[in-house]
Amino acid sequence: MTTPWSKTHKVEDQTIRKYRDGDTKWKKWTEQIFVADESHKCPTYVNRTPPCQGSCPSGEDIRGWLQIVRGIEKPVGDMSWQEYAFRRSTAANPFPSQMGRVCPAPCEAGCNRNEVDDFVGINAVEQYIGDTATAEGFTFDSPALISDKRIAIIGGGPAGMAAAYQLRRKGYASTIFDDHEELGGMMRYGIPGYRTPRKHLDAEINRILAMGDIEVKLRVRVGEDITIEQLDSDYDAVLWTIGCQSGRGLPVEGGDAPNCVSGVKFLEAFNTGRLQVATDNVVCIGGGDTSIDVVSVARRLGKINSQNARERPELVVHGYVAHDSVMAASRSGAHVTLTSLLPRTSMTAAEHEVHDALTEGVSIINSVMPVRINQDETGHAVSIVVAECTLEKDGRPVPVEGTEQEIKADLIVSAIGQGGNLDGLAELDNGRGLIDADQYYQVKDRPGHFVAGDIIRPHLLTTAIGQASVAANSIDLYLREETLSKRPKVDVHHFNLMEKLSEASLDPAEYKPSQEWGTDLADFAVHNYEDRSANEIAAADELFLGHWKQEDRNKRTERVPQGEDVLGHFEERIELLTEQQAIAEAGRCMSCGMCFECDNCVIYCPQDAVFRVKKDKSTTGRYVDTDYSKCIGCHVCADVCPSGYIDMGMGH
Repeated sequence: MTTPWSKTHKVEDQTIRKYRDGDTKWKKWTEQIFVADESHKCPTYVNRTPPCQGSCPSGEDIRGWLQIVRGIEKPVGDMSWQEYAFRRSTAANPFPSQMGRVCPAPCEAGCNRNEVDDFVGINAVEQYIGDTATAEGFTFDSPALISDKRIAIIGGGPAGMAAAYQLRRKGYASTIFDDHEELGGMMRYGIPGYRTPRKHLDAEINRILAMGDIEVKLRVRVGEDITIEQLDSDYDAVLWTIGCQSGRGLPVEGGDAPNCVSGVKFLEAFNTGRLQVATDNVVCIGGGDTSIDVVSVARRLGKINSQNARERPELVVHGYVAHDSVMAASRSGAHVTLTSLLPRTSMTAAEHEVHDALTEGVSIINSVMPVRINQDETGHAVSIVVAECTLEKDGRPVPVEGTEQEIKADLIVSAIGQGGNLDGLAELDNGRGLIDADQYYQVKDRPGHFVAGDIIRPHLLTTAIGQASVAANSIDLYLREETLSKRPKVDVHHFNLMEKLSEASLDPAEYKPSQEWGTDLADFAVHNYEDRSANEIAAADELFLGHWKQEDRNKRTERVPQGEDVLGHFEERIELLTEQQAIAEAGRCMSCGMCFECDNCVIYCPQDAVFRVKKDKSTTGRYVDTDYSKCIGCHVCADVCPSGYIDMGMGH
């Protein structure tokens, strides 16, 4: 064979020519797909992170547990697929019932199926997994402790409980300190029970505690009942997960009226059973999920016609009194209004929650800002004045002159943000009522102290749970006195082929020095597979979308009360998918970045070079392989792979 084409060779010298005489331009290889002798590359199988998982703050292996539900990835032994899916789901997040109900599902917004028809109903399938786990009594394993070191976790909400769970999985004991009567944090005290049914919340909390070596100390406030110095003395590491329990007041004239309360405290008063009725006219300022919960609860509580001044709802919210439950018998409908700075389409609350609130009789006024609160001679608010507004580039609202309107109000609830309560913990305060953290969720300048959840920055429950998982890894490395390694670009709970092979008793053989390197016949290594999931997300333009037919989503039905039927309606609105519906919905998953055994590559390969792995050697991630003695690099397999699992990247 001669050397490649160069100016030093004449045409007649070439024994192998790449181009015909007259060819002067590159051809687009995509137009030459069946010209089989123009590629020097063969297929390799590449695992990437799917966009649903990349969008999930807690980093769940969503593709993985959907594969299990749909029946592609099989459990080992006699374990049911429901339990296997539960175990895969909870590796990242131990609260599938809660997440399936209240998470706003950024995973669904990121789903590549949106490019075909509609996203996969991930929340609905996750709820099925979580509720089935409750019904079947699934449990977590309790691994042996690897050390006598113990971690103090301050706060028993979603972040604190998730951290205790992840640390226990790693073999560490912990003690949870919480200043409430019960564990659960915002899941129990900040979200109404008809959205997070206590049956499932309690089951998921107790499942974590049942792992053992997780001590709980309730009604204990760190900074008041116990000092930071005591924690440092008694524990080997401290994790702060105290959340944000203080709501922001309205920064307008009259906003200090006693019947102006925060959304956080309003919901806590309801969730503890102290608040049984609201009042005639309730106005909530917000636009996010908390504000929707406030107005929905207010509609359910209603009013009573002859309310004693000593039983006004703000007195209950502030903790001075508690309502008698018999008051509920005489409740009638209240006028409930929600105002938002943003237009309806831009509200941060979940769209279906906004729709439900409107159905339940809540009035929503969009694109307005509070201007002032009018008070009576006793100093109580009697109305709120709002004005239409525009938003500056920095998000600051500016009222439009001449657009003011007055809304009658007996109770005004502010749901415009939350802050931390760092009383007695001033040394942790960053000046904004929050705690600063680095990329490993260490508290700055305090070795051995870590932080996760809303106290860093108020966000989603799933965000707090994801941060807790990273913090648990950091604590593990700290206690081992190991260097904190750089976090991967895509920091989630990845599918691990080696773990899957081990689970299926398909571990590679032990390498022997006498064995030859560089052969795909050797059994001491996994060939023809590359894991890029820590750095790459499978984009829609890397998939063969033409494979997918349009298919309606299997939607959960809702029982949303209308009009006065909302009074006293505290039953759950969302109905669970059936087993058949859950399987069908999981089947809509496009398995982005991972083989789902569609056989396209095997069927369309013109050289029969792509073949199925023998059944006794096959598992997820090892369903197909390539005979490189047959492969001619035509890249048909890569072009027809629906999930983007095949790259033309192997040297020919």
